[in-house]
Amino acid sequence: MYAVVGCNGCSNIWILENPREQASAQCSRCGKRHQTKKLRKMYTAEDHDAARQVRSAILAEKQGASEAFSTLDSVSEMETQLDDAHISDREYLERSGLNADEVAAAGDESSPSASSKSRRELVEDAVAEQNRPTEEEVVSYAADRGVPGEKARDILEKLARRGEVSESGGRYRSL
Repeated sequence: MYAVVGCNGCSNIWILENPREQASAQCSRCGKRHQTKKLRKMYTAEDHDAARQVRSAILAEKQGASEAFSTLDSVSEMETQLDDAHISDREYLERSGLNADEVAAAGDESSPSASSKSRRELVEDAVAEQNRPTEEEVVSYAADRGVPGEKARDILEKLARRGEVSESGGRYRSL
């Protein structure tokens, strides 16, 4: 369950996951702590994407941009377009006229932050490099490489929907 809620201190609007299971929630902008049962729930849904779409519509309305917002694709569709539109660090460097191998040699290659892989590539690696991992194993692998847990879950779900990975009995494999 997801709820779109607002802060009475700074007017921030955010999505609260499992509001019935939490006694309090903290505003992501000002840090004010609220009793969950006293928060104004503008919208509730089982689907995270639906809650994101409603939150976006509310924010657009607050900015007087409802008409412009109505012409856009859904938030989840735009995110998919962004995931598909990325280029690797190597490609970026080469398009900029730099030698990617020389740049890599100049950096500290032992640092985990030196990875030029996208979040999607890291989730794909998590599935491919482990023997039929569970969702939590994929998320843990990706999190160790800097991918936020919820984002890793979203990417894994998209890969499964697109048929790039398969899930059976709670375990994943690359196709």
